[in-house]
Amino acid sequence: MIFINLFPLAGVLLQGENISLNLKIMKKLIVGLAFAGSLLAHAQEKTKSASPVTFGVKAGLNVSNLTQSEGFYEGDQKMKAGFNAGIFVNIPVAEKLSIQPEVVFNQLGSKTELQYETFFNSNSYSWEYNYKTSLNYLSVPVMVQYNILPQLFVEAGPEFGFLLGGREKGDVTTSGNTMAKEKISFSNKINTEFYHKFNFGIGIGAGYYFTKNIAATARFTAGITNIYKYKTENAIRNNVFQVGLAYRFK
Repeated sequence: MIFINLFPLAGVLLQGENISLNLKIMKKLIVGLAFAGSLLAHAQEKTKSASPVTFGVKAGLNVSNLTQSEGFYEGDQKMKAGFNAGIFVNIPVAEKLSIQPEVVFNQLGSKTELQYETFFNSNSYSWEYNYKTSLNYLSVPVMVQYNILPQLFVEAGPEFGFLLGGREKGDVTTSGNTMAKEKISFSNKINTEFYHKFNFGIGIGAGYYFTKNIAATARFTAGITNIYKYKTENAIRNNVFQVGLAYRFK
């Protein structure tokens, strides 16, 4: 009887199987490492391409007026020029979407023209008022911005305002058929007890960065809350159109 030692052959076969198994494991490991490396590279590239948080300053022109919910508010209301200036921070939340809180000094109000006429003992008397009401607010808009193009964005969001003070400035002209025409100028601080300290509005706007740092902006903010304490039936609201420039530190 011939005995054949199968152990060396079995060892070779087992060794071959181990080598084959090791090769399969190594292939899987290499593929896994390559895939992980690809994901890591993609994540790093995405992180590099994501827009950072930026800070900036802004300033511009306000064209504002006061409107009444029904009817006309105190004669002929006209637009009044003012200004705004403040700071902002732009926080990206998605590829084309960002949130921009701002803290802005905002000069609102309107121009008013009033005329009264009365008769007494066949004599006529008239009063003409022409004055500006300037209302100074510390405004905190929180705008959601969407980039249509890398340089062009549209925005919308709430604006919270806190009344700092204000002034009424103008003149009153009196005349009559038995008296000489007289014009008196005045300039007085507003009585803040007549005004609500808090103001709320909704803004919509757009902007275009014509350089990496400088943008031209435009925004309209419609007032929602009543600014006067004693006006309960027909609310008086702030409305303002703003144009200006923004500079971001980037």
